[in-house]
Amino acid sequence: MRGKFFSKLIVLVSLIAFTGCANVIVKSDSDPNVNLGELKTFYVQNFAPDKRGLEKIIAEKLNVYGFNATSGVSPTPPDSVDVLVTYRDRWMWDITNYMIEITIEFHDPESNFTFTSGRSYRTSLARKDPEVMIEEVLQDLFKRNADKSI
Repeated sequence: MRGKFFSKLIVLVSLIAFTGCANVIVKSDSDPNVNLGELKTFYVQNFAPDKRGLEKIIAEKLNVYGFNATSGVSPTPPDSVDVLVTYRDRWMWDITNYMIEITIEFHDPESNFTFTSGRSYRTSLARKDPEVMIEEVLQDLFKRNADKSI
């Protein structure tokens, strides 16, 4: 009797411990009045603490989607663009360093109004490369925007 209780207790504690370590959240939101498909030019501004060049990866992904995207460290785009893209990344240590979260925001370059934002959050057991997390945020941003126009 006592053995069954302890066995069940061990299983319960294990489930709680391990399921808490594998969280994945990908979500985005967009102003319903903005059609992302109409935007053509993007400037991805480097997040000052980031030394990994994530702004370049974001710009590359946007270029693959057919947009004209550039990136840099300047707080203002060097040329006239439709969208100013900003991001914030967070990293954690769990045996190795990994990106736990990235948030990407699209702003009007003149007013700095944020009209679209997306986030990917992955804990240690669900970790992915930054390229994958950036891709899933952008996919969700554009998918949600396309769904609103249907």
